[in-house]
Amino acid sequence: MAAAWDRTLAVAPGDANTRMARALLDLESGADMQPGYETIRRIVTEDPSATDGIAEKWLYFALCRRDAAEMASALASLPPEGIIPWNIRIPRSFFAGLAARVRNDATSAETAFNAARVEMEEIVRQQPDYAQALCVLGMSNAALGRKQDALSQSRRAVELLPVTKDALAGAAVLTNLAITYAWVGEKDLAIKQLEEVVRIPAPISYGQLRLHPFWDSLRDDPRFEKLIGESKKPIALK
Repeated sequence: MAAAWDRTLAVAPGDANTRMARALLDLESGADMQPGYETIRRIVTEDPSATDGIAEKWLYFALCRRDAAEMASALASLPPEGIIPWNIRIPRSFFAGLAARVRNDATSAETAFNAARVEMEEIVRQQPDYAQALCVLGMSNAALGRKQDALSQSRRAVELLPVTKDALAGAAVLTNLAITYAWVGEKDLAIKQLEEVVRIPAPISYGQLRLHPFWDSLRDDPRFEKLIGESKKPIALK
């Protein structure tokens, strides 16, 4: 895959998104953050107007680096509606909460996660069976310590959108359920869910498990360390 991206870069060396995608591959496959950091610095210096287009990946790198200044800059480039990874919209307020949590700013984290909760609650009120919004609502409630709400919403999202119905979004909903379990202190359930997720095409990788704050509450568990190793193995497609 690296060779394919290198060939694409040879054709369009100045394309910001292609450069970011190539750097992201180094992070995902090898937990190497330096190429991404250097790429972002060059893009921002060469063409500040390109930052909006790379904001999602920029924030991902910044969260993995635990870099407060980079997180703030990337968040400022995100639109209020946030991003739509794997067909699931996650509002900017949610990521603002996650960034605040990384900075150990509990007050700002609560404010931001609560804003995300309110936004997702309104969507779910209008569309009770909208799994994508339910799973984000569940994660927001997990961050706020609303354990039972978080579990019921995240589990309901999986019921509504299994991978057999939508392989892309369904895998993301499963991953978000694992995050919810981890955040509410259900480590055994989080590990069990991750054991399923790492064996299917899903928005998860060696680099993410190794570096991203989504999984910080599991880092002292040897089973999680084993899963990090398993995530480097190729996925057997059925």
